[in-house]
Amino acid sequence: MKGILVIVRHGQSRFNELDIFTGWLDVPLSEKGIREAHKVAKHCKNFDYDAIFTSHLKRAHETLAVILSKQNKIGVFQHQSDKKYDIPDDANPHLSKKIINVYTDRALNERAYGALQGMNKKKVAEIYGKLQVLKWRRGFFDRPPHGESLKDVYDRVVPYIEKVIIPRLKRGETNLIVGHGNTLRAVIKFLENIGDDKISFVNLPLGHPLVYEYKDGVIERTD
Repeated sequence: MKGILVIVRHGQSRFNELDIFTGWLDVPLSEKGIREAHKVAKHCKNFDYDAIFTSHLKRAHETLAVILSKQNKIGVFQHQSDKKYDIPDDANPHLSKKIINVYTDRALNERAYGALQGMNKKKVAEIYGKLQVLKWRRGFFDRPPHGESLKDVYDRVVPYIEKVIIPRLKRGETNLIVGHGNTLRAVIKFLENIGDDKISFVNLPLGHPLVYEYKDGVIERTD
């Protein structure tokens, strides 16, 4: 039985546009980010999703809203991954075909940048030095003040993938994750078994989903 996992990074946020460390700060998409969401939504139309998973942050939700609108689907937000929306008996019979359950979890939130959140990246580089900022942004073990390293993100997101996503793929489901750059880098590291020293070179494309196929206990990227 074959399962499909589609991974999408949210579009540019307003803080991305201003070159500000965002992390857990909850900011919306920029105009460019909305256009990017529409672009990625065109690619996502090729899949019929059984469930969707995302963070608690609005920039991911806004990207997801665009994807759902392109598919003429209705996303119903759940807060526990083992619950499902029950359609009322008197509902429109076509409603069930449009509804997709959307599960949110803090495990999928962006990396927390701690004391750097809300600060301009150039200003941070002036304070701490460009090399240190590069280590915080691209390294695996480097942790910014009061924030998370990518290793910390990996340690919170991988158990969620193993517990929630992988069992669904084993059942042959097609699932979508709409998330954030660093969180999804951690997911990719896990799925593709990328070394600690190689993850700094991994970037997620904007406007294009990553697609993985799960079959017979093996997961491979197919996009």
